[in-house]
Amino acid sequence: MNISHIEHIGIAVPNLEEAIKYYENVLGFKCYKQEVVEDQKVTTAFFKVGDTKIELLEPTCPESTIAKFIEKNGGRGGMHHLAFAVEDGVANALAEAEEKGIKLIDKTPRKGADGLQIAFLHPKCTEAVLTELCEDPAKNNNLHLYRPTDLPEKREARF
Repeated sequence: MNISHIEHIGIAVPNLEEAIKYYENVLGFKCYKQEVVEDQKVTTAFFKVGDTKIELLEPTCPESTIAKFIEKNGGRGGMHHLAFAVEDGVANALAEAEEKGIKLIDKTPRKGADGLQIAFLHPKCTEAVLTELCEDPAKNNNLHLYRPTDLPEKREARF
């Protein structure tokens, strides 16, 4: 798996509006995007800090995993996950992680917030940190991995 950088840090918040005020008014960051992710039952807000993003996650219903996380954390929220950008594709990274004995939450990549393809690794196998693998399809649309046996033999040029 080829990890290029920390893509984002996911932080669960009970009140997105209040959290955005903190990040903008106290820390001086600017929220560049808010998005509802229906299948994950969350509303997200994004901030850019250098090459890394902060993703705030507010539950849209009591059944969401983020709502359950906040409840277990005394209603306060907190750091939920750490996301890494993979350059060789999420599907390839999942296969490699599974081959190494890591329990997968997602067997295949799925659509996440901010246009990313994502998948999660189980925290029981990742030193208790919920780990997200991400790829930006817009950046990796020509991605194809080759095994050394797939490459043509090197031939001398004739002039």
